[in-house]
Amino acid sequence: MMNTRRNGFRYMMVNMTLIVVILLAGCTPIAAPRISNATQTLGRETVRLGAGFIPNVQFAPIYVGLEKGFFRDEGIELELSYGFENDYLKLVGVDEYQFMLGSGDQVVLGRAQGLPVRYVLNWYTRFPVVVFSKVERNITQPADLAGKTIGIPGAFGASYVALRGILEAANLTEQDVRLESIGFTQAAAVSEDRVDAAVDYAVNGPVVLRLAGIPVNEIVLDDYLVIPSNGLVTNERTIAERPDLVQRMVRGLQRSIAYTLANPDEAFAISLKVVPEAGGENEAANRAVFDASLAFWTPKPGQAPGVTNLADWQATVAFMQRIGLIDTAVDAESLFTNQFVEEVGQN
Repeated sequence: MMNTRRNGFRYMMVNMTLIVVILLAGCTPIAAPRISNATQTLGRETVRLGAGFIPNVQFAPIYVGLEKGFFRDEGIELELSYGFENDYLKLVGVDEYQFMLGSGDQVVLGRAQGLPVRYVLNWYTRFPVVVFSKVERNITQPADLAGKTIGIPGAFGASYVALRGILEAANLTEQDVRLESIGFTQAAAVSEDRVDAAVDYAVNGPVVLRLAGIPVNEIVLDDYLVIPSNGLVTNERTIAERPDLVQRMVRGLQRSIAYTLANPDEAFAISLKVVPEAGGENEAANRAVFDASLAFWTPKPGQAPGVTNLADWQATVAFMQRIGLIDTAVDAESLFTNQFVEEVGQN
């Protein structure tokens, strides 16, 4: 009985690993031709958006916008390209792509490397990476991680940034814990007690364990440090020369997110059209991932949709400099603008 249950869990883990999105790290990106500027198609501009690693229900608002015509309403024929976030950061920085989905920490890294990228719309209102563990481990706050073995894909990407922020909240360093590189096997590693805790997306490992009937605790970065999370990123040239295009992209994405939040069942059904492998025997697991994602797309109380604030960007720059991810301070005001979001709100 135990072997059957474990084999069943591992089978679910394999399927979930294939399905659950890995936004900031992974394997070789799917090749896509580069474009230098938006082209004209039937009176609309064809714009390619650099998205995450693979098609996934976590891109539901984008699929909704395409299905409902929100981008077409703005004169945009939107095409999605899947690959590495850091690759798209470079392509947007040199204006070969005009838009990508990226996180605030990546924008800081890009600016530190001289890439003129700028964040123009907030999508994920909370940082999606957490440190999670079985409830029985009694790890509920950063200080509880002292001396513990923590599984992590590696010292890179959003997982590493979140871990360092959570450790810093308790005045801990990497030397105060035992880090174990486990690739993308976080849920299995925690389930099988190979580590005390692991770092993963909140809609990945924790969701998998709960589906398997294993209660977990999560330590959330936003409780200690707010880093602007995934949103729409463009470049200075596009802002200066094509502010109308930026405005229309922002408006299209805002409508897509709002519609998804208001109509989650329809949005999930639309996603299954784009990602059919997420249906069938995998539908329940993917619906759990989708439902968990909704909370990350919902504005916090008192927070204007799409907006980020200077204080959070300043804190992010200072944090990344403290932990050695950037060598010199970056001008926080150069990292973002709310001008297009504010204009949308007035329309």
